[in-house]
Amino acid sequence: MESSNGKESVMSMEVNEGMEVNEGIEESNFESNEIERNKMGIMRALVEREDPSSKDVDDFMIRRFLRARDLDIEKASNLFLKYLSWRKSFVPNGSISESEVPRELAHNKLFMQGLDKTGRPIVVVFGGRHKRTKLEEFKRFVVYSLDKISARMPAGKEKFVSIADLEGWGYVNSDIRGYLAALSILQDCYPERLGKLYLVHVPYVFMTAWKMVYPFIDNKTKKKIVFVENKKLSSTLLSDIDESQLPDTYGGKLPLVPIQDC
Repeated sequence: MESSNGKESVMSMEVNEGMEVNEGIEESNFESNEIERNKMGIMRALVEREDPSSKDVDDFMIRRFLRARDLDIEKASNLFLKYLSWRKSFVPNGSISESEVPRELAHNKLFMQGLDKTGRPIVVVFGGRHKRTKLEEFKRFVVYSLDKISARMPAGKEKFVSIADLEGWGYVNSDIRGYLAALSILQDCYPERLGKLYLVHVPYVFMTAWKMVYPFIDNKTKKKIVFVENKKLSSTLLSDIDESQLPDTYGGKLPLVPIQDC
């Protein structure tokens, strides 16, 4: 952030540096409380009646959708059934291949390596490398990436943390339609997957785009976002990520690995 006023405007948006995510029940085991377990059973019965393919999903997915809607069975079931319909239409082959997202991969903007101190995988995205392409290809790239991340979750973990590095970001990188599409996919189709998002090296000009996207971020996601001041970058990341697991671009030990090579 280039000015103290800029920092203050960021913080006033209910996204506070150092805000910790309430993980609720520990992810390392599947000991949901009785109310939650009962609601999961009811939800599963409802969605399987509406769409028999629901039988193929595990209890963790049912639980994520249920938690995303604060254990409201009706809302969670509607969201889940909408997801199943979307998945069949948007990913008819079951997965997105690299040949379907060549321009997005060529930007070399998304990486995955290392684990934070709670064992969640670390994803790094460089916003300054993003270029507007065809919206449908970008949406496919988002799904391709989230599927890759989800498939590489360590045992007992369901969430990832992300470092969004905006160094060099300018108007040429601004892509409001793309940002909103990615946000919609993350929140509606991969709920409760994001554990924490660090926004680093944020230029003040980015706030123009941020103010347009912010109203569409749900309250659960807002609580997971941390704006990190440049002078506190190292200490903030090291408080949650051991140096041995931190990407080398931030003074850690691990080299960046492109998402397609993970």
